[in-house]
Amino acid sequence: MLSTVPTFFSSGSLFDNDPFPAFENGFTPWDHFPELFSTSQTTGPDAVSDEPTQDQNNSNSGSDEPNQPDPSVIDERKRRRMISNRESARRSRMRKQKHLENLRNQVNRLRVENRELTNRLRSVMYHCHRVTTDNDRLRSEHSVLRRKLLDMHQILMLKQLQQFSSAWPCNNVVTVMSDQTPPPLIT
Repeated sequence: MLSTVPTFFSSGSLFDNDPFPAFENGFTPWDHFPELFSTSQTTGPDAVSDEPTQDQNNSNSGSDEPNQPDPSVIDERKRRRMISNRESARRSRMRKQKHLENLRNQVNRLRVENRELTNRLRSVMYHCHRVTTDNDRLRSEHSVLRRKLLDMHQILMLKQLQQFSSAWPCNNVVTVMSDQTPPPLIT
């Protein structure tokens, strides 16, 4: 005879949301407390009967016969397990479907991000090519202009040298003397 109900059954939380929750290590309340879940009781799971059941009589009798539960109790246990397994499988399918939906959303999001990054890369590559082309063109212009500048600098230097050399009087004398016959050498 049970005088108290275990604490995990007294709160009623076991039956609030899911009437057949999955327990760790395969533990189910109807396996260990069949008197709470037998079909002979018409009251709720918190009710306790003062009358001993047939299972309790067999366990208290001290006989050597094995404790054989009633076939209706076995059928009820199988039915409850089957219902519990169905609910567990349904929850598992729902979790799997939610996970697949999350993966699909992630794939779509990553595809969009990949497309955006590819477009950005193409744009950067295009601008890089334009800058490289402009840079090559400017280098070529630079070398041409530098060569022209050096040529102009040399021309200016020659003109200045000519002006400087024409301004010297001794250069004029030499040119005047060169027009005359050279003096004879004395030996």
